[in-house]
Amino acid sequence: MIERLLPANVACADTYEADGPPGSLYPEEALLVAGSVDKRRHEFAAARACARRAMGDLGLPPAPVLRGHRGMPLWPEGTVGSMTHCDGYRAAALAWSSEIRAVGIDAEPNEPLPPGVWEMISLPSERARLSTGVHDTAVHWGRLLFSAKESVFKTWYPLTRTELDFDEADVTFRSRPGNATEGTFAAELSLTVPGMPTSYEGRWLVDDGFAVTAIVLPADRAA
Repeated sequence: MIERLLPANVACADTYEADGPPGSLYPEEALLVAGSVDKRRHEFAAARACARRAMGDLGLPPAPVLRGHRGMPLWPEGTVGSMTHCDGYRAAALAWSSEIRAVGIDAEPNEPLPPGVWEMISLPSERARLSTGVHDTAVHWGRLLFSAKESVFKTWYPLTRTELDFDEADVTFRSRPGNATEGTFAAELSLTVPGMPTSYEGRWLVDDGFAVTAIVLPADRAA
């Protein structure tokens, strides 16, 4: 699914498999999840198997993807990327940093948010815009909003190393004409960092039980 949201110069791969191929983790990757439960190890391995498929599409040899602060993936030199995983779906996206400044992807199950989360992640302006559709079943807008803000954070954080709270991004969704389950979104940030834009454009899709979002920041995009 993720390839439907990304331009041709972003390599991507996804899977519905619960685990990566046997023995697919590098030893240093396996150490990162050695104490984790099976579910966490499986999704970790599957996402990294996707990342290595994306590396191959860029002509890169397979390499470990370790973690930085806040779990930020550490990509091969000269590249930028993003990974996501949720129950039933894992994906990775990778691009040359000479072409793409940052990329953020996120996938969530297309189902209602847990009680209390909607109020925690949304702004009054967002609640007003989404009030008529928040209980839709074709698109669970609360979950899509969560995914969009995750994509914003994954785009923002590797470039700034600055935390971004849910209430610092105001997201507006637009549906594609004639198709209520895909479209674009805009995010306006109230937090400013020198050299970083405060507005972001992304794409979203709801299909096959999942809500997926993506943001691609071109290399020439500055504040």
